[in-house]
Amino acid sequence: MAEALHAEKNVLGGELAPCSYAPLTGYFRDGCCAAHATEGVAHLVCVKVTEEFLDFSKSRGNDLSTPRPELRFRGLQPGDRWCLHVLRWIEAWEAGRPPQVVLEATNEAVLDLIPLSALKRYAVGAR
Repeated sequence: MAEALHAEKNVLGGELAPCSYAPLTGYFRDGCCAAHATEGVAHLVCVKVTEEFLDFSKSRGNDLSTPRPELRFRGLQPGDRWCLHVLRWIEAWEAGRPPQVVLEATNEAVLDLIPLSALKRYAVGAR
C-alpha cells in the first residue's frame, strides 16, 4: 500500500501527507486519506474537527464523538484530525458548518466535487 500512497496527490498537487495516526484514520486505517486505487473509497478529506462540527455531524446521523469499542473507535474529540467522507464535508459546507481542512493531507480526488477555493477557505496548517 505504501507505493500506492506515493502515487496519490493532495489537492495542492504535492505528495499526499498522512492525516492522523492518533486517532488512526483513513478508510484503510493507515493514517492517510488515500484510495489505494480502490473504487468507491471516499474518506478523502483530512479535517480537524471542532465541537461545533461534531455536534452538527451527530445531528445529521453521523455520530463521530461516541466511542464504539466494538469497531476499535475511541470517538473523536475537538482538535482530532480525521479522514472524512467527501459527501459529509459537502453536507457540512452547504450548511455553513464545515470542519477545517488539512490541504496537504486531503486527496486530490475530492476536487471532482469540491472547488479548491472552498477547501482553501477552511484550510488549517499542517502539524
